[in-house]
Amino acid sequence: QVHLVESGGGLVQPGGSLTLSCAASGSIFRVNAMAWYRQPPGKQRDLVAAITSGGSTNYGDSVKGRFTISRDNAKNTVYLQMNSLKPEDTDVYYCNAGVKSRWSEPSSDYWGQGTQVTVSS
Repeated sequence: QVHLVESGGGLVQPGGSLTLSCAASGSIFRVNAMAWYRQPPGKQRDLVAAITSGGSTNYGDSVKGRFTISRDNAKNTVYLQMNSLKPEDTDVYYCNAGVKSRWSEPSSDYWGQGTQVTVSS
């Protein structure tokens, strides 16, 4: 079994910054792509940012230039640095990772429990 544990959410004023972290633990042979999603109430989860094991990144249009995704492969951890936060960034943010638990098995998708980010004055 693999667990993703997120941290770093909270309340911040507009224009402020937050950094989210997500650490994968458990039965891990290799962690492939990692990503952050967010989900407004009653809507589907939208991609915020993704990063491959090699470091290639992809961002949602609404966060380009403001958010930066990075990872520490030695720690199986992904980060999301969020700058110039806006009230519309308020959401629950979910960590996602593709993980191979054994070299002979295909990668499986895992999700964290979510962390609330609130941008408000």
